[in-house]
Amino acid sequence: MPQVAHFPTNDSQLAHTATDHAGDASSDSSNTKAEAYGDEHAPSSKFNEKHSAPIPSTEGRVLDDGRIEITEEDCYDELGFCYPSWKKWTILSVIFAVQVSMNFNTSLYSNAAKGISKEFGVSAQGARCGAMIFLVLYAFGCELWAPWSEEFGRKPILQLSLLLVNLWQLPVALAPNFASVMVGRALGGLSSAGGSVTLGMIADMWESDNQQYAVAFVVFSSVGGSVLGPVVGGFSERYLDWRWSIWIQLIFGGAVQLAHLIFVPETRTTIMMDRIAKKRRKDGTAPNLYGPNEITPFKERFSFKEVIITWIRPFKMFLTEPIVLTLSLLSGFSDALIFMFIQSFSLVYTQYNWGTIAQGLSFIPILMGYLIAYLLFIPAIWRNKKDREQHPDDEKAQYESRLWWLLFTAPCLPIGLIGFAWTSGGPPIPWVASSIFAAIVGIANYSIYMATIDYMICAYGPYSASATGGNGWSRDFLAGVLTIPATPFFTNIGGKNHLQDASTILFCISFVLVIAVYVIYWKGPVLRKRSPFAQQLEQGRQENGGRRASVMPGGYGSQPGSRGPSAANSRMGSRQASYAHQKPMAPGMAGRDNSYVHKRLATMKDEQEGA
Repeated sequence: MPQVAHFPTNDSQLAHTATDHAGDASSDSSNTKAEAYGDEHAPSSKFNEKHSAPIPSTEGRVLDDGRIEITEEDCYDELGFCYPSWKKWTILSVIFAVQVSMNFNTSLYSNAAKGISKEFGVSAQGARCGAMIFLVLYAFGCELWAPWSEEFGRKPILQLSLLLVNLWQLPVALAPNFASVMVGRALGGLSSAGGSVTLGMIADMWESDNQQYAVAFVVFSSVGGSVLGPVVGGFSERYLDWRWSIWIQLIFGGAVQLAHLIFVPETRTTIMMDRIAKKRRKDGTAPNLYGPNEITPFKERFSFKEVIITWIRPFKMFLTEPIVLTLSLLSGFSDALIFMFIQSFSLVYTQYNWGTIAQGLSFIPILMGYLIAYLLFIPAIWRNKKDREQHPDDEKAQYESRLWWLLFTAPCLPIGLIGFAWTSGGPPIPWVASSIFAAIVGIANYSIYMATIDYMICAYGPYSASATGGNGWSRDFLAGVLTIPATPFFTNIGGKNHLQDASTILFCISFVLVIAVYVIYWKGPVLRKRSPFAQQLEQGRQENGGRRASVMPGGYGSQPGSRGPSAANSRMGSRQASYAHQKPMAPGMAGRDNSYVHKRLATMKDEQEGA
């Protein structure tokens, strides 16, 4: 009797088994064979009870020792993609709060700077270094944490990040000297995982065709959190000691960490597949089934070489992937310009004799601009989805169309900056004029961030955390390094109209950035063709029935144009090819969809066990 490969007992695993010998051909039992395969027109052959017919396979891969690796097809209905809408949006609502908290930490510190300067005897510029060091190291924190969320899972990485950020608030809140403030802020920034992880969770729960509403929601939390800081900070600076600006951050951070721990499950697909495989082994339904991360031993997955490769992945993508580099620089310079722009608010509104609270509230128009942009994106997303559905084979419709609405909103950046520049001279110009243009700048900032992030998540799917890490790095790093020169920039450039002249310079730079938006829109296909990683992921998506794979075929850096082995195989080197490519397809099975294959294989297995 021939050796039969492992027969799992549930339908979803039947497609990953195969026998080594086919039955003898005979015309005497064509009806039996046709019934077994579900094809009344199948060629005549004998279905020998002692010999199993070849079992067709889909994408499963079998190791030399007989272990079978689970694939997405085996458990798709148990992954984050198939969560009910209420569960997805509950998770996303908590992530919204987490993201607000992260960005709240970057901005509320500024309201403590005056108190720090007074208590520790440092200059105002020196006190601002606490904001600068946090932002700069936040940029590197995003890059360092993001890839580990792809290896260990989103939840443990985000929990560890939130815990460390909260702990590093204590040295600042209890600081006996300015050095303690700087150390606590530096470590807090480096410990912040940032939006690269939270945005990566969108790729875990939504396919690229349906992700845009979720991306828009999380992006709103990211930009909104930065503005919420000065709004709240105006009140804390006016009525509380500077240390309360830090305690407020800690209280907020502790609350969102607890909410994340309770309400947010793991969403990373490969981690969930590991757990599903373990569960099926434990209950006996699939004793030889293993998850993608279980196939490769821990010491091989986390050898020194693998650790370095994982850590440098976001930086490598930033430097070598044209899409990541171009869009990250666009988004980064846009955010840096706006960050410098809002540094002028205290200078502008002091001319109207506004106090601390009123100056904090002056940021509300930017927040309103973000809200307007978010609401405007909703019909734009609906139009974009229709366009992709009507042109499924049009590459530009599938990718660059996501930047379409940006063509109309990006010009708001130079328009808002030049308008703000020449309405910021104080009385007799009403303050509301500059506030209107500030809201227009907010519309542009949200739109640029939203469109570039959406495009990158679509292009890089399971590795969107690493890809968007470059975007976050650019935004935070450039904003951080411009923290110190921002105030001198507005006070020392020009003469009588120094505020207007400085903002006009920002307008000129922003005009160049807007031109880049149109270049990217029209030349996007060229950029993607020069991005081997994006092309390989797209090939994997096409081979995966239109769904993006959860693991990069061959790992980052494999040869383009080749499907290659899975990421685990690229590390291990011992996985056999899929049985779909090793064994011939059983007669009558060609062209059948997987659900049909599973049903017919179940019938075959029952008949064999009965025999």
